[in-house]
Amino acid sequence: MPDPRGARGRRYRLSALVAAAAASVLAGARSLTAITEWINDVPAWACRVLGFPTDPLSGTVSVPHPHTLRRLLVRLDGDALDRAIGAFLTARATPSGPGLRAIAVDGKALRGSRTHTTGHVTLLAAMDHTGHVLAQRQVADKSNEIPTFQPLLDSIDLTGTVITADALHTQHAHGTYLRERGAHYIAQVKANHPSLFHRVRRLPWREITLDHYDAPGPTTAWRSGGSRPPASPASTTPTRARPCKSCAGERTSSPASSPSSVST
Repeated sequence: MPDPRGARGRRYRLSALVAAAAASVLAGARSLTAITEWINDVPAWACRVLGFPTDPLSGTVSVPHPHTLRRLLVRLDGDALDRAIGAFLTARATPSGPGLRAIAVDGKALRGSRTHTTGHVTLLAAMDHTGHVLAQRQVADKSNEIPTFQPLLDSIDLTGTVITADALHTQHAHGTYLRERGAHYIAQVKANHPSLFHRVRRLPWREITLDHYDAPGPTTAWRSGGSRPPASPASTTPTRARPCKSCAGERTSSPASSPSSVST
């Protein structure tokens, strides 16, 4: 990633400063002050591992001044840093099996980014189902996630993948882009696309054979075409009936003497 500092006066390597900032955040630092305090308090051997220079005569490790680190972090290109971290995590990700690789695209507000004068920062990220963030971009101010969708996925190999996203990204341009990149996608259709929504509702869903569905349980309901499947003995759960108000004060002698109902 590009170094925003001038060529003159560079005492510390960019990789050492960025690695130290990342390590401090992983250790619990949540502010620039906490990051610089962690770097000053960390043992000398850790500073050597991070890449800070060592004095050849005294053997002491030199650490940057808090203002040096602050100026660098403010001037860094956030999108370039996200691409570098995403490429690093992608290279270390475990290869998926013979099936399609699932990648979820979702946007979240960055905690602690909202101030009295500015709104919160929104990040759009692509993450596989093993928990690796493959790419991340900041959503532009006074905009939404739609223009950021394609630039986010440009740095990822989408061949043999299936992309999932919320209903906001059910766009014709997104679908065309994903098919051109060799990806499959699962699109959510809601009332924000009324014409498509009504066309989907009129499809012959009862004639479509399902490859997989979750078996119904006490707290789940399986629906197809607006109706529930017939109850089976394996999916029924006996429960005690609620007594009426007139007999609420009466006690039953045994569970067998009270009525019961069956719920699916």
